[in-house]
Amino acid sequence: MSTHTALTRRGILAAGVSSLATPALAQPAWPAGRPIEVVVGFAPGGGTDVMVRALAQFLPAELPGANFVVSNRPGAGGETAYVALQAARPDGYTLGTINTPGYVSLGIQRRVRYDRAQIRLIARLVDDPSAFVVHRDSPFRTLKDVVEAAKRRPGTISVGSSGIGTDDHLGLTLFEAASGTEFIHAPFAGAGPVRNAVLGKQIDIAGLNLGEIGMLGQENPLLRAIAGMGERRWELMPDVPTFREEGYDVQMTSERGLGAPRGIPDEVATRLEDAIAKVIATPEWAEKVRQLELAMSFLRGAEWEAQMPAQFARYQGIWQRTPWQ
Repeated sequence: MSTHTALTRRGILAAGVSSLATPALAQPAWPAGRPIEVVVGFAPGGGTDVMVRALAQFLPAELPGANFVVSNRPGAGGETAYVALQAARPDGYTLGTINTPGYVSLGIQRRVRYDRAQIRLIARLVDDPSAFVVHRDSPFRTLKDVVEAAKRRPGTISVGSSGIGTDDHLGLTLFEAASGTEFIHAPFAGAGPVRNAVLGKQIDIAGLNLGEIGMLGQENPLLRAIAGMGERRWELMPDVPTFREEGYDVQMTSERGLGAPRGIPDEVATRLEDAIAKVIATPEWAEKVRQLELAMSFLRGAEWEAQMPAQFARYQGIWQRTPWQ
């Protein structure tokens, strides 16, 4: 073998080794400055949208180079967003909001186009009690007023919700069964449109979460919460009684958090969880929570996932007793 041939072969071999190593070296570490899309399953202005947009402002401090872009894809009680999330590449650059009960209950009511087994929960941030909310000019002051009017005029009082199978709708279904009443259910594409409808007096009652009303810190708020569906009164609204206190065994909340396609690398999911945990421990986030009236209740993804079988059983029981339409 000539010296020239030997050198040539060594050069080819070295080039081959280099070409094998280069892609690994060229792969920038997540998040690498690329946009990270967060798909929201409801219209802008609702509690989920507000939560995500606030979080997107804080997370880059814990994830240098991260650039979060919020994309609203309302439809079918959140199903449109879940379908998009499941279909996305599991590379950490597509996240999505998760909202219970809809995330679980939609598949009980009808055939859905997403599979929860294909979605990984990252973290729960909020657990917000559902509530009946009215315009300040409404004659309804208590649940007793609502029940009396509904029994005088069955099927004439309208209640708005964020969509079929959402917490607002299920709460209404439970209340109808507990009180022996019947209402007109008016589904919207999210809490923002529901709030606008009750502000415009287009509906009689809004099914909203307490954290979505936006009445704290206002001298003359345009909306009033009649009662909340939490297990106990919310500390930020101690004057709002629970449905149970008013004599109706109705409890319903809206959990809000983030999920990702199931195949997301463990290290990326862990970095996201850790970053969220660090953000919500800061005084700056605490102040933002106060301003936005977020009902914070943090859970890591695995803890939240562990709750899903019990949630499914609960909503399936509601469906069997009082199927919603």
